Amino acid sequence: MEQKLEVFVKVAEKESFSRAAEELHMTQPAVSQYIQQFEREMGTKLLERSNKYVRLNKAGEIVYHHAKEIIGLYTKMQRLVDDVTNKTSGPLSIGASYTFGEYVLPHIIAHTLEKYPLIKPTITIGNTKEIAELVTGNQLDIGIIEGGLRNSKLKLEPFLEDEMYVVVSSNHRLATIKKEIVCSELANETWIVRENGSGTREATEHVFQLFGISPTVMKFGSNQLIKESVEAGLGVSLLSQWATRKEVELGTLKILKVKGLPFKRQFSIIVQTPFHTKSMDSFLNLLRADDLLSNIEKDRPKQIQS
Repeated sequence: MEQKLEVFVKVAEKESFSRAAEELHMTQPAVSQYIQQFEREMGTKLLERSNKYVRLNKAGEIVYHHAKEIIGLYTKMQRLVDDVTNKTSGPLSIGASYTFGEYVLPHIIAHTLEKYPLIKPTITIGNTKEIAELVTGNQLDIGIIEGGLRNSKLKLEPFLEDEMYVVVSSNHRLATIKKEIVCSELANETWIVRENGSGTREATEHVFQLFGISPTVMKFGSNQLIKESVEAGLGVSLLSQWATRKEVELGTLKILKVKGLPFKRQFSIIVQTPFHTKSMDSFLNLLRADDLLSNIEKDRPKQIQS
């Protein structure tokens, strides 16, 4: 059954029997035979076929969704069993929301590989909502998110505090003001914010509510694009200290002193299964370690350290 599920998932994702066969190192007739057998076992057609495309029908969409979870669970089970008699090694799938994934996680991965060179990490970056869904669906071993989760059975384990500040271009009219300002002074500014589902967007909405403002917003899908837009003078933004360190040190962005800020939040760990491989436990222990911050600082290039 596992082989049939893998073939079905690959055909669904590639939308082609020939491309699936190539990726699976199989012949196209063998792939077609697997699909036919699987559809007979399921008692219905799962794929719509034509000369131009292969697509999931309604039943196929249901089977595809659950097949991905089943394959993820089966793979995890195999790794857990193999792990019982082996040392810390093997694949480790980590998902992280953008701020942590882009600015903090690379340093932690470097430190992890120094201690456990046989671990083979794969990284997925998405917003908080996307990472939580992948962990829930057993597509990731470990998720690291910013902000909270709504309507989720996943347990949050906070492990690192983050501070968020309002940043402006170094050419902005407020950039040279050294005194503390109130957030109402920013009510008429255009705010550049992340998309819904992002932890950074959630934090920004909290700040808007906290200070009772409803400014004009522009929505962008990445922290890097937001920083470039702020530097270009398109508006202001609330961003993590981790995301803006380099630009602040280089002088292209300025942190405003705003009464009531910084806004503080937690980076949190989420996992789906109570059964962990040695690779998972080793990585989780590094995240929970008291010297996590010093290890991150150690890996930063000397010329941009505070």
